[in-house]
Amino acid sequence: MSANVNVTNPARKKKVLMVVANPSTSKTTGWPVGFWWAELTHPWWAFTEAGYEVEVMSPDGGTLVADTYSDPEDPSGYSAHDILSLGFKKSPAHASLLEATRSVDGVDPRDWDAVFFVGGQSPMVTFRGNRKLEDLVARFFEAGKVTALVCHATCLLLDTRLKSGDLLVAGRTWTGFATSEEQYADAFVGQRIQPFWIEDEARKIPGSNFVVERMFREFAVRDGLLVTGQQQFSGAAAARLVIEALGR
Repeated sequence: MSANVNVTNPARKKKVLMVVANPSTSKTTGWPVGFWWAELTHPWWAFTEAGYEVEVMSPDGGTLVADTYSDPEDPSGYSAHDILSLGFKKSPAHASLLEATRSVDGVDPRDWDAVFFVGGQSPMVTFRGNRKLEDLVARFFEAGKVTALVCHATCLLLDTRLKSGDLLVAGRTWTGFATSEEQYADAFVGQRIQPFWIEDEARKIPGSNFVVERMFREFAVRDGLLVTGQQQFSGAAAARLVIEALGR
């Protein structure tokens, strides 16, 4: 366990805030975009199985909408294997967690043990350059809380700065959606999908160690308080690193 993780009363349930992107429209494709099912449900399951309290919020509040390719019932069959998301989607009690979500406005990191940012296509539109979310990431991190981001949500780390003015990822090892995976996705749909590629942007940051594994394989990294996951198959792996940092 990292020495800078604050361990409190072991009898108290740990609390994790999951931040999920609001629905939007891609400026590149014109498609409706949202969160990625597996990046929400798989970590949620890991946290609840560990006995944590979990709340789903969104930047602006309201009902959340998933990317179609992440839906296990989508005709494309792209995520047909994801029976965990299918069960979450079909359960009225669980599906209701995505309705009328609270906004992150007013969130105090002192009330939480960790924050977990869920990816999807919407973060590439709604997270990059979002000063409110950059501030939220920095405040959790500087409060000594485990701060996790997965897949395209890691685009937040390209610009998030600490009170010192330094980028949060300066001198740190992290991961996110790989350029090879962007190229595969573009080829799959036959056009450019994202307005920028996280790996390409990350490698421009001096002194930051951005690492990736093979395409679409589970891969997550923990560097102290910072936990990152590469893509949609890495949500549970990132959650396990959060649990490792916090304990049960």
